Amino acid sequence: MLKRPSVIAGVSLVVLAAGLAGSPALTQEGSAPVARYTMDAGTTSGMMAMGAGGGGGGIGAALGLLGGGGNQVAHELVLRLGSSRAPEGAPKADHFLPAGARLGTSVPLETPQRGQSAPRDDTPAQPGQAQLPQGRLLLFWGCGEHAGPGQPVVIDFSRLARGEVPPGLYAQSLNLPDDWNVSAGNSKTFGDWPNGRDAKPVPADASLFGAHRVVSTYAPEIAFTLADDFMPPLQASGRELPSGAVALSWGALPKATGYYAWGIGAGADSGNSRDMVWWTSSSTQQFGGPMSDWISPSTAARLVQAGTVMAPSQTSCTVPAEVRAAGGPMLMTQLYAYGSQADFAYPPRPANARTPWKPEWIARVRFRANTMIMAGMPGLSDTGQRGESSAPSAAPPPPQGKPKCGRGLRAIAERAAGLCE
Repeated sequence: MLKRPSVIAGVSLVVLAAGLAGSPALTQEGSAPVARYTMDAGTTSGMMAMGAGGGGGGIGAALGLLGGGGNQVAHELVLRLGSSRAPEGAPKADHFLPAGARLGTSVPLETPQRGQSAPRDDTPAQPGQAQLPQGRLLLFWGCGEHAGPGQPVVIDFSRLARGEVPPGLYAQSLNLPDDWNVSAGNSKTFGDWPNGRDAKPVPADASLFGAHRVVSTYAPEIAFTLADDFMPPLQASGRELPSGAVALSWGALPKATGYYAWGIGAGADSGNSRDMVWWTSSSTQQFGGPMSDWISPSTAARLVQAGTVMAPSQTSCTVPAEVRAAGGPMLMTQLYAYGSQADFAYPPRPANARTPWKPEWIARVRFRANTMIMAGMPGLSDTGQRGESSAPSAAPPPPQGKPKCGRGLRAIAERAAGLCE
């Protein structure tokens, strides 16, 4: 039997962090392509460059930089191919890259074996073990030296497990239908990289400029030429104010479409667990969602207008003093810069929207940059000094793919943040 109370609490929060819905965007007149391909390219800097790929990182990664400086850069690349066709023989797919990517001639897109599924927590509850999850999550939002009215929203996990949901908790759900995705669940045949067969790190000086080609046994050949590249690294810093608030600042990136920051900290003991504090830069109450993923420029523009994402012209945000007071002296803060997007299709989309269009394939390349600031830890508050003329040093490349989530309150919060799976 599953341990139902903990599952209920976990699911209630993870629902908030659900990824973008699969939708065959880029089509018209109801025609769906045979194949869809996504290529997500990220630049991680500072302590993030020492963490897990896909937006990971954490306290352990930060501690590993003590005495090592924060001027580090690494790249991440996530490739996904989905097709409505069955393979001709064994499924096989390869992405052939330009020489500047420094990943060899190609990387393999591995197809998961059918029937594989994530392990379930079927461990029976031990005698004396609490039947309801313990601890609380305190939600704050907004940039400013002090938190706004109505904050924090307190999520008591034991109450949540009993179905007592705080009023308005789900009011800020994000509906982003244009950010389609590719997965094994919405494809007849699916392949991705990195994978268990090949997970080589992407070099810090890699470039994506040039011709790309995807050849498989289950989809039409996909070919496109990229005129864009990895975003420059985010250079950010955190400065503690007399009030206890933390003033974050960063250098603007030329092609950024918006910025988003969130922080997590551990407060005082509450019962048998430590309280967790969650803060976001959104001007309205917001928790979880796809904000730690890649986000298209059109979606970023809508979120900027809604106040969820900071405008591309904004280069500072202050974490309220109440967040530091509740979350303890050390606050792990992540900053994201969403970037440009390149779209490709064959045959190309007709200029006239009324013209029927049945593409064989569509492809999308998205870019982002992210970094981490550890406010309150001496020597780790800066990820780099803006205006430095020297090039950032190359960090040991991050492992590819998100780590598995652990158990407990911290794991639930990290899963909601998209740091683990």
